[in-house]
Amino acid sequence: MPMTRSSTEAPRYAGLLTPVHLGAGAEATIRFAARLAQALPCRLIGIGADEIELPYYGDGTGMVDAVLLENARGVVQEDLAKAEALFRRVAEGAPAVDWRCAIEQPRGFALTQCRAADLVVLARQGPDDEAVGRMGVAPGDLVMELGRPILVVPPGVETLAAKSAVIAWKDTCEARRAVHDALPFLVRAEAVSVLAVGEEAIENGAQDVCGYLAQHGIAARAVLRPDSAEYVVDEIMTQVRHQGADLIVAGAYGHSRMREWIFGGVTQDLLETTPICCLMSH
Repeated sequence: MPMTRSSTEAPRYAGLLTPVHLGAGAEATIRFAARLAQALPCRLIGIGADEIELPYYGDGTGMVDAVLLENARGVVQEDLAKAEALFRRVAEGAPAVDWRCAIEQPRGFALTQCRAADLVVLARQGPDDEAVGRMGVAPGDLVMELGRPILVVPPGVETLAAKSAVIAWKDTCEARRAVHDALPFLVRAEAVSVLAVGEEAIENGAQDVCGYLAQHGIAARAVLRPDSAEYVVDEIMTQVRHQGADLIVAGAYGHSRMREWIFGGVTQDLLETTPICCLMSH
């Protein structure tokens, strides 16, 4: 995955983090993250977590047999050991690797451990893919609370050269944060466009974003679609195809309510259907 226009003063990621599970696609995700860490270059942190599950007999006593508890703990520890072995084997090519694990709810563990990295790499499942299992976390489980950008990797994508990027621009704090968080990729890209769609496309600051990027040595161009009758994601994908882009940069919009994630339509579609890598920030 060659990177171009590298500079000692350019923005860079010091560390990537990827959650590890034992389900479908686990090895492919680790391999993608390791290749990216090697190309940038930076440290790669793998994390694994799982909860202890005990049988419920419905007797209302609230008592847990000590033997059952110990057996369940042993199963979790065995799975975490398998996840570590998988991670270390597949991530061997990364410049430096670190492993962290816990007997804990996977989503909660990921939310705390992300403090150690600049970017979280997560694969999304395809519509016909098998479930990732109990240790897995989906991008939608994390993006709204993580406090770090997420790189969503679609099925079948093995590498990210980040040669061409489309910024899905909307004048919000989420989009501004996404542009800043993506700088280590954008400074290496050969083509960057700032796409604004809808009635406010002309006045929502896309040209200012191009000016901001120019200060970082990035020659971006504004693409304005004020009269578009297309759905925003369709316009994004049209620009991706026209440009031959391999990266989308976008803000993640939505809020949480009683631990259910309520996403804006564009965010949900990008999380679930984008055919190329998508960097999202909230």
